[in-house]
Formats: sequence, structure tokens, C-alpha cells
Amino acid sequence: MAALRTALYRRFRQPLPVSLAAWRFASSSFKAADISVEKNPVLKPKPDPSTLVFGKQFSDHMLTIYWTGKGRWERPQIKPFQNLSLHPASSALHYSVELFEGMKAFRGVDDRVRLFRPMLNMERMYRSAERCCLPLFDQKELLKCIEKLIEVDQEWVPYSSSASLYIRPTFIGVEPSLGVSRSDHALLFVIVGPVGPYFATGAFNPVALLADPRFVRACRGGVGAYKMGGNYGPTIAVQSEALKQGCQQVLWLYGDNEEITEVGTMNLFIYWTNEKGERELVTPPLDGIILPGVTRQSLLDLAREWGEFKVTERTVVMKELLDSLKAGRVLEVFGSGTACVVCPVGSLLYQGQTYQIPTMQNGPELATRFHKELTDIQYGRTQRDWAPVIV
Repeated sequence: MAALRTALYRRFRQPLPVSLAAWRFASSSFKAADISVEKNPVLKPKPDPSTLVFGKQFSDHMLTIYWTGKGRWERPQIKPFQNLSLHPASSALHYSVELFEGMKAFRGVDDRVRLFRPMLNMERMYRSAERCCLPLFDQKELLKCIEKLIEVDQEWVPYSSSASLYIRPTFIGVEPSLGVSRSDHALLFVIVGPVGPYFATGAFNPVALLADPRFVRACRGGVGAYKMGGNYGPTIAVQSEALKQGCQQVLWLYGDNEEITEVGTMNLFIYWTNEKGERELVTPPLDGIILPGVTRQSLLDLAREWGEFKVTERTVVMKELLDSLKAGRVLEVFGSGTACVVCPVGSLLYQGQTYQIPTMQNGPELATRFHKELTDIQYGRTQRDWAPVIV
């Protein structure tokens, strides 16, 4: 089991160049044992889970941890949900010295609250902080602080198997200076809120994609492999263009060969019969422009455990996908991510032509199977150490 965990970490991790990875803040991390809790005297009513949309409602409390100019972490605080007060010159506002994570808590069929592979989120957040030149921290201590916040706000975890509590750890530079430099002041905070389906089309309805090679999400040598806000804001205009053309999401292409990278804010999977006649699940490799998604890794791990078809991480170009569609070899295409879990793709708009994505005889069978396997784990219908109970 230890060897398996080590192999998983190496696949999921994308190390920085030595010159950056070697840089550290000379300070010990904050400790969850030092956390202070100030209860909100006025609690908001909990929404009906059936009315929830994504990211619009928030719980009664939040977690804040400050890094000061004295080179140390202050005591973690859980306090009433409130606005932040930032200096107008804060580096997050001017130079996008900012990163975040996305994870969920689920109320299981046994009424216990679970997280899903939370240490993968903590490891990815640590790597993003390293790349963003923000203070480093003990990943396990941060997770303990988050678990305490969820314990305080546990009634905000929906009593539903189709809704969950979204957790947004965020880390920003608050250096009060317009100099482009490392932030000596920073704020790590966590907010949570109940969420329903991510897409307006519903929890598991196929989406249409716009593939336009004029637009690029990330480039090699950049920060596409890290969860920074600067990777997302510039995509809004392209997403708006997709909506104008009747599509829900963007299929991001890269380079002269039009490499397929991600779909919207999701990792992409293609299930097909390859040129050798083998059933194969393919997803783009973690080569610097792909975000190493927790759900992505989970699908790969499940597929390899099943051993029923070939599982490959490799570059796929647009021409290869189109040729496979024309040859009738594509079985399913779907995206994966924390917000949506698994989302089937129904069509693709490219160079003015719409390509229908075929599904197997009874619908997107593999995507459906993945979705059920993961949600069974998340909601405690299947017991597995991927979803530890925290409350």
C-alpha cells in the first residue's frame, strides 16, 4: 500500500524547477491545535438542497490564517463569515498573486460527513503556493483546520445525495506595495457553501463544446498545471463566445498541431477503439499545461484497477479525434472535475462544423459507471479510504 501511495503521489505531482523548488520560507507552519473559534451569534437558514446552484450561498463561518511581515504564521481563526479588508495595493489585486483549491464534503447515507481524497488537494495547493512564491505550510495541519471549520458548520453539509458542501481554500498575497516581488504579507482563508449541479443543463446531461484554435488556455513553461486564479479569468470571454454559438463549454486546443488539452475547467477523457482494435481510455498527459485533477487521478486509478481496457496518458491532436469520429471508433467523450464529477460530451463545434459524439448503445455507459463509482464512495455507499469520515 505504501508503494502504491508513493507511485500515486509521483504521478499526481509536478515538481518545480530546482531553482524555484529549493526556495523556502524560514518558518514553521501554523498548528490546528492553536485554532481559535468565534461562533456567529446569528445563523442563516439552510437552503432547500433541491434549489441549490453552484457557488451562490455560503455558510456561517470562515477560516483565516495570516502570514505576517515578521516571517511567521499567526494563529488560525474560525470566525463569522465576513468581508475581507485589503490594502488597495495588495499584490493579489494587481499581480494575481493568488491561488485556490476546490474540494467537497459529502453527507453519507449513514449521516456521517466525508471528504474525498483531501490530501491530493493539499499537495496541489502546496505546489501552487510554491510556484506563486507564497509562504509554505504543513499540508496536514491545514487539512485539520479545514476539518474543524466543517465540524463547526456541519449542518451546512446538505442532507442530500445530489448536493454537497463545496470547500474553497484560497491563498492571496496582501503585500501593501506596488513592487513586483515576493509577498511578505499573505492571507490563507477558507470559505464553504452548499452546492447543487455545476452545469445549468443538470448533473449528468451531455454538454456541447466549442473548439477554436485561436484561443489557448495555457502554454508549456507557464502555470497551467497550477490552480491559480489567473488561469481562469481570461477564459470567461471565450466561454461567452461558446455560449453565443450554442455550446456550454470550450475544448481548449494548443499549438500548431492543435493538441487537445482540457474542456472548460475539466480534464478530458476519450473512450474509443484505437487503431489496433483495442478498447482504450485516453487522457492528455501531465506535461505542464494540464491541471492534475483529483477526479482525473481517481478515474485513472479506478480504470487501472478494473483492468478491462487499456488506459493511456498521452497527447491527442484534433485531427486524430476527428479521424476517429469519422471512422466510427469513438465510443464516449467526457470531462471530469470536482464541481461536476463526470460530465458527458454530446457534440463538438469546430471550424463551423458540428460533430456529434456517439455514445454506446445504452448511453454514456463508461461515464455513467465512473460517476456512480465515485459518488458511491463520496456518499458512503461504498466504503473506501478515499473518503475519510471527518464528522
